[in-house]
Amino acid sequence: MATLSILALYRYPVKGFSPERLASVVLETSGYFPGDRLYAVENGDSGFNAHVPRHQPKTKYLMLMRDEALARLRTHYEDATATLHVEAEGERYAAKLDTPDGRRVLEDLMRRLLPASLRGEPRVLEAPPHYRFTDSKIGFVSLINLASVRAIEDLVGAPVDPLRFRGNLLVEGLEPWAELGMSGSVLEAPSGLRLKLTQRTQRCAATNVDPVSGVRDLDIPWTLDARLGHRDCGIYAEVIAGGVLGEGEVLRTVG
Repeated sequence: MATLSILALYRYPVKGFSPERLASVVLETSGYFPGDRLYAVENGDSGFNAHVPRHQPKTKYLMLMRDEALARLRTHYEDATATLHVEAEGERYAAKLDTPDGRRVLEDLMRRLLPASLRGEPRVLEAPPHYRFTDSKIGFVSLINLASVRAIEDLVGAPVDPLRFRGNLLVEGLEPWAELGMSGSVLEAPSGLRLKLTQRTQRCAATNVDPVSGVRDLDIPWTLDARLGHRDCGIYAEVIAGGVLGEGEVLRTVG
């Protein structure tokens, strides 16, 4: 039986933008991580239809894999007012993302800060119910094994911030890379919450970007491929029984 400790919980309200640390969350059966990937900024016409949402590749949106300048923004999302607070180049902005005028604030900022990245008009998209702008169709909750991150540090010969992997749950207690062989396992929290681990997470060039400086200073996917024969770190999970999950709590395998 494996035992994992939750070191930290994070959400990413806008795809490609700042992480937000949470003390605890309530996860619903078959639901997404609360407040995660609620919005994305379309990079030219993506074909996304909010009435009939279908998963789109992340290349349709502004994202860190290609647009590292996003990491230099400091953002915070206020749930009660649907307002994204942005600090950029010493200026502060408030974009109320549930209104056309508020979305234009963020769209105008993207035009000014990332003109070379845009393939067309940037447009803020809001996820309809039961949909999120995740990289994977099954990316309900993502788990990062911190022992694997430390193993990557040894491979690249440099410190690696776990936030490069943009996961929801940062966990301790596993051996390096153990998560990659745990597909099908079920983790249970004290509240009765159950997570079924589903699919290991293939990493992209977004992990090469320092999440604080926005500098593209490492080559993690290539290093993993060259040294280990894969580009995976972390694993996705599905919520099969809802409940509360808090920082510092323990998850145990039950199946």
